[in-house]
Amino acid sequence: MFKNYLKVAVRNILKHKFFSIINIVGLVIGMACCLLIFIYVQDELSYDRFHKNYQNIYRLALHGKISGQEVLTSTTCLPLGQAMVTEIPGVEECVRLIHTSSSSGYAVRYEDKSFLEEKVFFTDSNFFSFFNFNLRKGDPKSVLREPNSIVLTEALALKYFASADNAIGKTLIVGNDKKAVKVTGIAEEAPSNSHFHFNALVSFSTVEKDYFPGWTGNSFQTYVRTTPATLVKDINAKLEDLVTKYVGKEIEQGLGINIQEFRKQGGIYSYYIYPLADSHLRAGLPDDVEPSSSMQYVYIFSGVGLFILLIACINFMNLSTAKSAGRAKEVGLRKTLGSQRRQMIGQFLSESFIYSLVAIVLAVTLSYLILPYFNLLTGKQLTLAALRSPVFVGATTGLLIVVGLLAGSYPAFYMTSFSAVEVLKGKVRAGMRSKGVRSSLVVFQFAISTFLIIATVVVYQQLSFMQTKNLGLDKQNVLTITGTKRLGTNLNAFKIAVLGLPGIKSASFTNNNFPGMDNTTVVREKGQAVDHLVGLYYADWDHLDVMKMTLKEGRFFSREFKTDSTVAVINEAAVREYGFQNPVNSVLTDFSGDKPQDIKVVGVVKDFNFETLKEKVRPVVIRLTPDARRLMVRYSGDPRDVEADVLGDDHPF
Repeated sequence: MFKNYLKVAVRNILKHKFFSIINIVGLVIGMACCLLIFIYVQDELSYDRFHKNYQNIYRLALHGKISGQEVLTSTTCLPLGQAMVTEIPGVEECVRLIHTSSSSGYAVRYEDKSFLEEKVFFTDSNFFSFFNFNLRKGDPKSVLREPNSIVLTEALALKYFASADNAIGKTLIVGNDKKAVKVTGIAEEAPSNSHFHFNALVSFSTVEKDYFPGWTGNSFQTYVRTTPATLVKDINAKLEDLVTKYVGKEIEQGLGINIQEFRKQGGIYSYYIYPLADSHLRAGLPDDVEPSSSMQYVYIFSGVGLFILLIACINFMNLSTAKSAGRAKEVGLRKTLGSQRRQMIGQFLSESFIYSLVAIVLAVTLSYLILPYFNLLTGKQLTLAALRSPVFVGATTGLLIVVGLLAGSYPAFYMTSFSAVEVLKGKVRAGMRSKGVRSSLVVFQFAISTFLIIATVVVYQQLSFMQTKNLGLDKQNVLTITGTKRLGTNLNAFKIAVLGLPGIKSASFTNNNFPGMDNTTVVREKGQAVDHLVGLYYADWDHLDVMKMTLKEGRFFSREFKTDSTVAVINEAAVREYGFQNPVNSVLTDFSGDKPQDIKVVGVVKDFNFETLKEKVRPVVIRLTPDARRLMVRYSGDPRDVEADVLGDDHPF
């Protein structure tokens, strides 16, 4: 019987070639889109799940609130992890990770090869036993045990040595303080679905003495592993006790009030844990090690894929129903000759499954061809291996069954529901031309299409808004040179030389990395006890010219005033935050240094967006520095020519 179904189905497909091509092309496009979106969603949901017992691994984060301003950060203090292991039941082990530099890169030299490397971290000795990153050479338990040890990825080892095998035991000079470290291990590249990636790992014991050991110096990524029976809410409750016990003392020393008074004023200083697997999609932390995504995007992409597949299926159903109307006489004759309804349902579904099978094969082939371009669009590194995974094969098989049933169900069950007499009298043809289910399907199909078109237009308008929005500063034609602090006493000479190059209009040293705000600290109005959380960064006298900010009141830093090291320029948001009527000459107290320092406000700049446009502009305080680790250069002309003129061909920046 099945052989007969197959023979008749193939005969009908070949008999109506144009109709078959239209149907198959529609299904191929819909299925290919759905398969690519499935691969994307599968990759998004797989982040950090390659670690053994990832269900029991958690990350630490900090929720702070001062004067109504909230801060969420993925960084924590140095002693927190070990204190949790010691004082909180159920916490078995911890590991800490700290980036060597936010964006400037980390100086690495071997003989005559010198580069500024990205993604270099200091970490604890148990890194490779805690996580499941593959170590190709070296003992996971001991590669980072000793001070002055470094583990390189295979790619970085090849960059400095003839082969990765030759790297073990070699000595590298790293950092601005030129520490000598020995290569003790070679690691494989971290999987693409890891929430952080590294090029090199340096044993934390190498630099531990350089970091603030207190409880309010938050610069570490902290991970803990718990026993399976441990509840998150219990650990979070214990973390509050640790804050009260340890952080409270430092808050009292810095702000002059105890932790209870701080909380009564509405202040929050609270560590909490969340699952490692939530890092990429659910954590929502703005300063994570690498940019994360959101479950909203997964839901949106999944919905778009489902809608596209529904449109393809509805299109197939409508075309099949319209074409099946011409086969009404065949249905009537079969029923007259004794064919059972289930046999005819099987016939129609067989044809639908053959269409779907051909379409799914072509859709998978099309997915192979489109995948490289899809990676460019999404910024992913999805490989063809994803199309051969058991999950993908299962999804493809499920898609074949679902599409075959959906696309063939209406003509199969509707056509065969009439009696032979009704069919032979032509009532089926008349019914299929009348309004009904087909009309509803067409309306639904157009509704989905209209929705997708409107959504596309909205997204386009949002992108255009972000591209044309006046940010309050001009980021176009600005080149940022990082790592300039390594020049030491030659900083000013370097800046003068850069200004003498063709196409260079102005240059300014700063310690901030635009877009973003590298430092958030407490700055009070002098004589007041209210804490205000503000962004604070340093820049030199030419910063206003380079960034094209607008001065609203007062003045900017000037070489004519020798005391400008004790003054500040603030933005309009800071004026509102402090409630200043006449902000110029107001005095603030900066708590970011070793001891509080009074600074006088000499100018106000208009608000400028230094973070995402979804965020309200925060208060900012700018202070003077004649040198910093970044030189921002405003230029005209081709940026590649400017970069070559400024840095030369063998620059390490």
